[in-house]
Amino acid sequence: MAPGSKAERKAALDAGAWMFNVVTSVGIIMVNKALMATHGFSFATTLTGLHFATTTLMTQVMKWLGYIQPSYLPLLELVKFVFFANLSIVGMNVSLMWNSVGFYQIAKLCIIPVLCILEILFDKVRYSRDTKLSIVLVLVGVAVCTVTDVSVNSQGLLAAVIAVWSTALQQHYVHHLQRKYSLGSFNLLGHTAPAQAASLLVLGPFVDFWLTNKRVDTFNYTSIVTVPETSLFCYWREQDSYSSMILSELDFRDLW
Repeated sequence: MAPGSKAERKAALDAGAWMFNVVTSVGIIMVNKALMATHGFSFATTLTGLHFATTTLMTQVMKWLGYIQPSYLPLLELVKFVFFANLSIVGMNVSLMWNSVGFYQIAKLCIIPVLCILEILFDKVRYSRDTKLSIVLVLVGVAVCTVTDVSVNSQGLLAAVIAVWSTALQQHYVHHLQRKYSLGSFNLLGHTAPAQAASLLVLGPFVDFWLTNKRVDTFNYTSIVTVPETSLFCYWREQDSYSSMILSELDFRDLW
């Protein structure tokens, strides 16, 4: 294949990956917000556990198809990752529950500068002047939205701060694990999804009761579309935490 054709094919795959990432990101946010705000399913932790239960089933399918190869990840590293990842995703869902969709999305932009700070502190990364100016503009925009958004409250703001920092730590740890153990995005997901599903489904009802003073087992499930069905939309979305370019690792022809 000619070099030009390879470059064009890679560009097409990257564009497809980004487009898929955007569509699934917006979609799962709207689905989760509908469950929480419209149907009153305020059990963010349990909902996240259902997401990962579905993700675990999908990783088994991917293993069967050969996209996930056997790999090694120490138990201690897995436990540390699951802690940060669970705190990140639950924090994001609680932030979405307590904030408007607009402020939730704006708060997510803060992950970029926080991640840059972590890379400067731990990886000794140096950023250019243009990059620093871009980050400053992001922070200014977030500050303006925080001050002018009348729906922001102290509870939601605290949830957003916890979500941003835990997500940045999780993403930094992802890069660390992938470099140290030579793990691809699918391989890492194959290790972490079952552990996250089990921990969130066990602890989720108790955490949700503490946050909302409501029991997940007493919810009127006949009033909404079955919750696990919404989780089917989350498999690809969860992988965004590991690699926004994950689809570029695959040959689309092998998927058909």
